[in-house]
Amino acid sequence: MRAVLSALLLAAAAWSGAAAQAQSPQGCGNGAADCPNARPKAMRDLTSLQLSTQMAPGWNVGNSLDAVPAETSWGNPPVSQQLMNAVKAAGFKSVRIPVTWNQYADAQGNITPSWMARVTEVVNYARNAGLYVILNTHHEGDWLVPTYARQSSANARLARIWTQIANNFRNYDDYLLFAGTNEVMVSGDYGPPTAEYQNVQNGFNQVFVDAVRATGGNNARRHLVVQTFNTNIDHGYNGFVKPNDTVANRMFVEVHYYDPWNFALNANSNIWQWGSIATDPAVTETWANEAYVDGQFQKMKTRFIDAGLPVLMGEYGAILKSEYDPAGTYRKYWTQYVTRSAFQRGVVPVWWDNGYGSNHQFGLFNRSTGEQLFPDLVSTIVNSAR
Repeated sequence: MRAVLSALLLAAAAWSGAAAQAQSPQGCGNGAADCPNARPKAMRDLTSLQLSTQMAPGWNVGNSLDAVPAETSWGNPPVSQQLMNAVKAAGFKSVRIPVTWNQYADAQGNITPSWMARVTEVVNYARNAGLYVILNTHHEGDWLVPTYARQSSANARLARIWTQIANNFRNYDDYLLFAGTNEVMVSGDYGPPTAEYQNVQNGFNQVFVDAVRATGGNNARRHLVVQTFNTNIDHGYNGFVKPNDTVANRMFVEVHYYDPWNFALNANSNIWQWGSIATDPAVTETWANEAYVDGQFQKMKTRFIDAGLPVLMGEYGAILKSEYDPAGTYRKYWTQYVTRSAFQRGVVPVWWDNGYGSNHQFGLFNRSTGEQLFPDLVSTIVNSAR
């Protein structure tokens, strides 16, 4: 298997597929000879654990570059420099950029140069604003399936895609991180993962690490983010296997948090109160209260952070339920408690923003103007991660 994987990586590395970057202080990602800034930018001598202390809080520019079939298909305007500047000005230190790549790749996995250029442009917006950037693969579940039957083809395509991304950004400094996958699972199966599912996802993490490292340059030391199965805390605590790496202390593990589901995600649920301030048991789920939150993040601290492997909470959030709570009192309290509990244990919280400010949504910013839609919630996140 290792010999086959090495052959795949060598073949993928030979094809960079990188478009020239838009103008930015970072220069050209593919290191072309005619690029005025072809030399790699300096990488600091920081472990991932040290880096993690500089990244909180974070924010997702969701439902944009990950939208299908195009950036604006899900109702958000094109990502702009103005938006990234507003996110930075609000007090966020990191931006996670979800990207769906496969829809812009051919049957052999070759990414369209125009799409690579657009992603590069958005990364540059974030870097120009002074934000850390976490760049991932997103909504790839139709081919990135964690079963033995699909493993070989998925491994090959994952290596091919990440080789191109890594080559494009190989000269960027350590303010840019790569995250290999997102919420990998077998469609419709939300139960505990089988040993097969866990093994294949752990294998995806290894393929990603190997593909990026093989491209050299700054990627030999870049901080990488690998995921637990379905980015679940308990599945990670019980079944995650850290990939082998050619460099020490340049890796994060990623989980997500949306508990309890009926409060945080289910728009059809009448569960709208949460935690110790709740007054009505009929509209409260008590199983995921403050003690549960603390326990989940303590698991991450004990299992990973205390062992030198920092944890990125790459998505978390709770929808607005204005029909029950017009002032958003319980959402604000949940956000404050979850953000602070994570941060105090060394977990980097990254709010999921899908761009929509209406009821049952997660949006914090007007994507066209950068205006804060919920200034009190923004300040709650920022102040809870200090």
